Amino acid sequence: VHFMIQPLAYMTPDASVQGFIDLPEFPFALEPRICTRWEMQRYAREAYEAGIRFIGGCCGFEPYHIRAVSEELTAERGGFQPASGMINWGACLKKHTKPWVRARASKEYWQNLKPGTGRPYSSSLSKCDQWGITAGHELVHQHEEETGEAELKKGLDFKKRLAQQGSN
Repeated sequence: VHFMIQPLAYMTPDASVQGFIDLPEFPFALEPRICTRWEMQRYAREAYEAGIRFIGGCCGFEPYHIRAVSEELTAERGGFQPASGMINWGACLKKHTKPWVRARASKEYWQNLKPGTGRPYSSSLSKCDQWGITAGHELVHQHEEETGEAELKKGLDFKKRLAQQGSN
């Protein structure tokens, strides 16, 4: 038996029923949620230890994520391929003029970093739309043609009723 995994590259602990598509940032403002290479290395290790041998990537994955998976599983893969080189865990930072930057020249520093969004007044988590519907509901029916005004109104009316129920 072979197991395979193809995770998203976003941190979405506040996602709801439908996953990251319920987040207000979907689809055009997810960048602040992208996993770091260090988080992806930790994920690759956990997946491998759980018996998963085919680890890929889906939405949000960047080349550096795939490299992070590859680097984390170097020994299991039989070493690096000749052209790939090897990460030096920030060894170049040891030559920086500032001592606080030199102190970042270790694997432990980067693996334990809790990065900020860099956005003033940013919420730590989003509030999902939480319409409470999923596959099978008439509003979730997918179609090829553009959504018409009547269908949009039907959805917005549904959302308005949900908001009213929530405030009662």
